[in-house]
This record gives sequence, structure tokens and C-alpha cells, in this order.
Amino acid sequence: MSNLLSTINSLITNLNAIPSIHIFVSNLANGEITILTAIFWLGVASGISIIGGAIGGILLAGKDLGYNLAAMIGGLFGPAGVIPAVVVGLAILKFV
Repeated sequence: MSNLLSTINSLITNLNAIPSIHIFVSNLANGEITILTAIFWLGVASGISIIGGAIGGILLAGKDLGYNLAAMIGGLFGPAGVIPAVVVGLAILKFV
């Protein structure tokens, strides 16, 4: 267990030594929108929308289409509305 903790501790100190990661984390903490933070938030929103779309597909059409097919279709159509909305929202927050 102590070997794992020392490995994690050394990994964290090595990550703090890299200035680009430090800048990225500070931009996330301050709420500044750069190209890297925009890609990060787009990825987070896409992942959440895929999960939400799959759950919505299961709830709406699980009995009719089968749960697996409904989850796959919901997971595909979930990000269809979220990705453009996140891009527009991030653009508005950046330039306003």
C-alpha cells in the first residue's frame, strides 16, 4: 500500500513540474475558456449526453425495440443536440 502511495505522490509531483498541465488546471479552476478547456468541456458534455441518451432510450423504447437497441440508438442521438449547444454556449461565454 505504501508503494502505491509513493507512486501516486511521485506522479503528482511530476505532473506539477510540467507547466502546460499546471496552466491547464489553473485555467479550469479560474473558469477561463481556452481551446484546451473547451475541448475538455466538450468531451465531458458528450460523455454525459451519451449516458443520458442511452438511459432515455431505454426508458422510452426499451420494451418496444429491446433494451440494447434502444440504448444504442439513444446513445447516438443524445449528443446530437448537446454538442452544438455546448459549442455555441462556450463561444458565447468566451466572447461576451
